[in-house]
Amino acid sequence: MKNKFLKIAFGILLAAMPFSLSAEEMGIADPARDKYYSALEGKKVAYVPLAMGFDLTEGWYAGMKTALEPLGIEMILRDPNWSADAGSKAISSLISERPDVMVVHNPDVQTYAKLLRKAEKAGIHVVQVNMKSAFPTDAFVGADWIEIGELVTQKVVDQCGSGTSQKVAIVQGVLTAAASAYQLRGVSNILNKNPNINIVSNQAADWDSTKARAITETTLQQHPDLCGIVGFWDGMDIGTGAAVKEAGMADKVFLATSGGGGKTGCDNLQNDIFDVFVSYDVPGQARDLSNVIKGLLQADNKPGKAGKVSLFTQLQTLTKENMNSYTGAGACWTVESLASK
Repeated sequence: MKNKFLKIAFGILLAAMPFSLSAEEMGIADPARDKYYSALEGKKVAYVPLAMGFDLTEGWYAGMKTALEPLGIEMILRDPNWSADAGSKAISSLISERPDVMVVHNPDVQTYAKLLRKAEKAGIHVVQVNMKSAFPTDAFVGADWIEIGELVTQKVVDQCGSGTSQKVAIVQGVLTAAASAYQLRGVSNILNKNPNINIVSNQAADWDSTKARAITETTLQQHPDLCGIVGFWDGMDIGTGAAVKEAGMADKVFLATSGGGGKTGCDNLQNDIFDVFVSYDVPGQARDLSNVIKGLLQADNKPGKAGKVSLFTQLQTLTKENMNSYTGAGACWTVESLASK
């Protein structure tokens, strides 16, 4: 009993003794930490998409907000709603307002070119997303459209060899958009190696699913032995696939397309609207956009004065059979899942 009381008394004595090493002196301070947070706090990032309301633009915005707003960065959204004129006015207005960074989704290679140059001269960093302007800015984050054109076309060519009609149709987006112009070069790269493939239709649906459906309906009527279709964007090719399915030709016509890899695209694989879906991984692109923005805000380089950086996103080739294996790697995402991270 005596020993027990001695142990308790000794414990109380130790607890009351001051430590020679204070909490402030423990560990090592990171000299870069304060600089990182102070460089980002209070900065403004403006976002000008083609339009909101579809998975690509909503996903990029949700991903950037989730990554940047907790760091004290203010996100500014200007939605042109598919109007290039409204987009030009939005960018002009932002140049006067002087955000620190603008993230721009170009409708084509020319429309915003002079405005992006003007923005950089005004001291605004410009990051282009997924569709390039003819004027290169500090950074581009997005798909390698030539590679996508090659991947999608090769999948169709593989299905339309000897023993088939070898007839293939192409459904493009806006002809002057980078996603069409560059992708078409990739398509051409594969077709030049496969002269046996007969392109029976090559038309622009302008990213419009209704137009894509009408074009495909006409093509199927003119070529009921069509073997495959090269699509340029899943949001548009919902119409392409619907026309094929309505004609009762889903088992005969192979449709390959591309998009951001969201749940809608995966659903269309599951429902046999698409046969192959090349994903350019919107969650990954949102992460890359956020990291590029953080890098630009920390660097001492003036807008337009550093080397032009391109970050091409890693592609995922999804099918009905393999898409579940990609769900943990960014595929089949929802906007809600990006906003909640």
